[in-house]
Amino acid sequence: MIYTKEVQMMCPVSKGAKHEPAPIPEEGKWVHAKQIGDISGFTHGIGWCAPQQGACKLTLNVKEGVIQEALIETIGCSGMTHSAAMAAEILQGKTILEALNTDLVCDAINTAMRELFLQIVYGRTQSAFSDDGLAVGAGLEDLGKGLRSQVGTMYATKEKGVRYLEMAEGYVTGIALDENDEVIGYQFVSLGKMTDFIKQGLEPNEAWEKAKGQYGRVADAAKIIDPRKE
Repeated sequence: MIYTKEVQMMCPVSKGAKHEPAPIPEEGKWVHAKQIGDISGFTHGIGWCAPQQGACKLTLNVKEGVIQEALIETIGCSGMTHSAAMAAEILQGKTILEALNTDLVCDAINTAMRELFLQIVYGRTQSAFSDDGLAVGAGLEDLGKGLRSQVGTMYATKEKGVRYLEMAEGYVTGIALDENDEVIGYQFVSLGKMTDFIKQGLEPNEAWEKAKGQYGRVADAAKIIDPRKE
């Protein structure tokens, strides 16, 4: 340690009261976090790239400072989805400090990591008041039974109105309209279920029919339009 001459000439003054860092809630406990290993928590965060062309939802499950589970969901450019694949390999097994200073390729994923770091080290995790936190694997619950991200994709113009393209239930195949051409429901096919049916041995057309569903007053529709062609 190098001290300047001015500091060397100073007389020592004893430190009085010891001020601990403020305790943060972690997995049902209050913790005075001093080391990376003191940090545990499960939480989500959103990041965005510089041109704000796309976004990343990042979910981390941290135990004693180490990322045990990572879920990366992206929307935007094709490069971002490939970067998510790399980030999934990179993140698990790293400490949250390592992950914060690791190039996760896509700026949206890097930004999400920064936002999560802040939540976790300040004790703002979703598992803050859950005894022993959440089990590794809890991140998959956000994806649901078919392990697919829940996506909503809608498009609209003033001239032609709205088009539902993708709902949480799946790929929208038809929009139900009433006599006034107002939306009263939609038809969809769950691509995740369809894929599972095909893997189980069903023919594609049969799987398609079995994975179909609808929502709203489809039965009352004056007409049903294909949102991608009509």
